[in-house]
Amino acid sequence: MAGHSKWANIKHRKAAQDAKRGKMFTKVIREITVAARAGGADDNPRLRVAMDKAFAINMKKDTIEKAIQRGVGGGDDSNYEELTYEGYAPGGVAVYVEAMTDNRNRTVADVRHAFTKAGGNLGTDGSVAYLFEKKGVFNFEPGTDEEAVLEAGLEAGAEDLQAQDDGSLELQCPPEVYADVVAALAAAGLTAANAEVTMVPTTTVSLEGEAATTVLKMIDMLEDLDDVQNVYSNAEFSEDALNDQGA
Repeated sequence: MAGHSKWANIKHRKAAQDAKRGKMFTKVIREITVAARAGGADDNPRLRVAMDKAFAINMKKDTIEKAIQRGVGGGDDSNYEELTYEGYAPGGVAVYVEAMTDNRNRTVADVRHAFTKAGGNLGTDGSVAYLFEKKGVFNFEPGTDEEAVLEAGLEAGAEDLQAQDDGSLELQCPPEVYADVVAALAAAGLTAANAEVTMVPTTTVSLEGEAATTVLKMIDMLEDLDDVQNVYSNAEFSEDALNDQGA
């Protein structure tokens, strides 16, 4: 039986995002617009992260610039509010959901339905947030030069580099130095297979079989909602479970 692999989990998530590229475009554009509205077009770390996400999915530069201008000018997305939802999926898996919406009643009903349909429970604010930390995360494929990543990352303010059992590497940094680490890695000629500011679980729950399938379907259902921007969980899925889902 295949074991649990952080690299396999990352590849599965990226593949799922690629399959929903059209929706990803819409969500990233919304994130860019709201970030620009909140912090302006210049010297805005949140906007820089959103733009990096846009470039990662091959969004055209003019599309990004239009979204920025719409945000700065208070366009169509000016009435969107940011909300978070917390709860538990089956198996005791903690789930943290970030949303942007112009109708919070619609959004909470849709999110609650996804939790309930999978046999989970939507909780109150703070019920699972303490199980996650906001971090900049860079993942490198097996075989990447560990010393080079460590040197470039630490000089830019990264905190931790972990070598995984499968040979992949994970570099973490405080979110406020994420852009600095991106620049340092690029200057060193290093390309991360995945780079993002994300919510990292402090503890994880290993899932296999039917429990894994149920939680994966619940995450897919949440990510498919138009108002949901990001879904984070502390689940670690076995490679067998991911393969069963078409990873």
